[in-house]
Amino acid sequence: QVQLVESGGGLVQPGGSLRLSCAASGSILGFSAMVWYRQAPGKQRELVAALRAGGSTNYADSVKGRFTISRDNAKNTVNLQMNSLKPEDTAVYYCNVLRSGVSSWTYWGQGTQVTVSS
Repeated sequence: QVQLVESGGGLVQPGGSLRLSCAASGSILGFSAMVWYRQAPGKQRELVAALRAGGSTNYADSVKGRFTISRDNAKNTVNLQMNSLKPEDTAVYYCNVLRSGVSSWTYWGQGTQVTVSS
């Protein structure tokens, strides 16, 4: 069983930056995608950024140009660099690693709070 542990959340002023990390405790070989989601109070969970095994990425329109998803193979982590943060970025951020198709699996982290406020 793989566990995902997020870190790096916190309180930051508008315009500031945070770097979230999601560390996998076990093997995630054969993954299809690594994804960051977020959920703000009273709202549905939304996809923020995704990184596919082939290296392609996609982002929510609201974060394009500000957020960057990346993978550190050596540390078995997926990161989310968040710049120019806005109050509307406030949410609990979750990482998800999944394999689709045959022998599919999915793992979720417990979430990390990001609060953007002055």
